[in-house]
Amino acid sequence: MKNSGEIGNPTNPVSGIGAGGNNAGPAARTVRSSIELAPESVFGFLGSADQNLRQLEKLLPADIHVRGNTVTITGKAGDVALAERVIEQLVALTGRNRVITPEAVRHTISMLTDEGVSESPAEVLSLDILSRRGKIIRPKTLNQKRYVDAIDDNTIVFGIGPAGTGKTYLAMAKAVQALQSKQVTRIILTRPAVEAGERLGFLPGTLNDKIDPYLRPLYDALHDMMDPEAIPKLMASGVIEVAPLAYMRGRSLNDSFIILDEAQNTTAEQMKMFLTRLGFGSRMVVTGDISQVDLPNGQRSGLRAAAEILTDIDDIHFSELTSADVVRHRLVSDIVDAYDRFESETRAVPGPHYPGNRAQRRAAGRGDRR
Repeated sequence: MKNSGEIGNPTNPVSGIGAGGNNAGPAARTVRSSIELAPESVFGFLGSADQNLRQLEKLLPADIHVRGNTVTITGKAGDVALAERVIEQLVALTGRNRVITPEAVRHTISMLTDEGVSESPAEVLSLDILSRRGKIIRPKTLNQKRYVDAIDDNTIVFGIGPAGTGKTYLAMAKAVQALQSKQVTRIILTRPAVEAGERLGFLPGTLNDKIDPYLRPLYDALHDMMDPEAIPKLMASGVIEVAPLAYMRGRSLNDSFIILDEAQNTTAEQMKMFLTRLGFGSRMVVTGDISQVDLPNGQRSGLRAAAEILTDIDDIHFSELTSADVVRHRLVSDIVDAYDRFESETRAVPGPHYPGNRAQRRAAGRGDRR
C-alpha cells in the first residue's frame, strides 16, 4: 500500500474552504491523499457490491473514491488522516485472510476514534478463538477482545452487558477451546430457571423436558461450536453437563470450565453458593444483563451484589460490554440505547415510575388490569 499526497500540509491545499479562503487555518483546508492498494486486496476491501465502501462513505466525513486499485481521499486534514488509518487497518485484515464486512468497518472506525484505545483494530478483529467447518469464532469489538483476554488471565470473570454483546457465546467458545486443548476435563453450563421459580414439577414431561426450555440457548451455542453427533456422547459421559443452577448446590467442581448464564436472575444467596463451588484447576465465567432482571418480589440481583462485593479481589475480573458491542442486527444496539435513555429519564422525573425489574413491571401491569 502506497500513500501519495501531502496530508495536512497547509501550503499545498487542494483548495481553501470557509470564510477565510486562502487565509484559512490548516484545519479548514481541504487536502487530498491517494492510496494504492495491492490488486489482491481490492475486492476484499470493497466488499460484495461495494458494501464496505458505502459504509466508509457513510461513516467517515472525508470523501472517498476508488478507481481501479487507487483510493482517493479528500477532506479536512484530520478527516483524511482518520480515513487513511481506517483503510490501512482494513487492508491489513485482508492481508490476514479475514473477510471484511460493513460491521467490521463500523467497529474499526469506532476503535480508531476512541481516544482511550491503543490496540490495533486489525489485531482485535483477527484473534481466532475457535474454528469448526470453516466457521471461525472471534471477538468483533475491542471490549469483546478484552473480555476474552480477561478469561485467559483470570480464574473468575464476570461478563456484564446488554443482549447481543456475545457474553455467553464467547465464554462458550473459550470453554470448548479449553476442553479441546485439555486445559480442563469437563464443561459445566448452568442457568437459573427463574421463570418457573425452579419449581419444575408443574410442567409436563420428564425432568429433561421441564428444564430444556431454560437451557436451550446453551445447547444451541454448543451445536455451533462442536460436531452435533459428538455432543450426546460427551454429555452421557459427563464431559459436558448442562443443568439448572439449583443442581450446583453441595458440589465441588475441579478441573472444569464453568459458565453461569443469565446471572442477573440469581439471588445474592444463589450467587454466593455458585461461586463457592469453584474447585482446583477450574475457571468460572458469569454472564448477565442487570437491566433484564426477572426475580419476583423485587429481590435484589445476585449479579449486582457481586459487582459491589467482589471488585477488590485479585484474580476476579469484571468485564463490561455496552450497546457498542452488540453484534446482532444494528437495531438491537439502537433498542438498547433507547431503553437506557427512557429508564434514565423515568428515574429522573418525580412521580409514579415503573418498578425496578421486569417481574415487578409484570405484577404492576396485572394490578392495573384488575
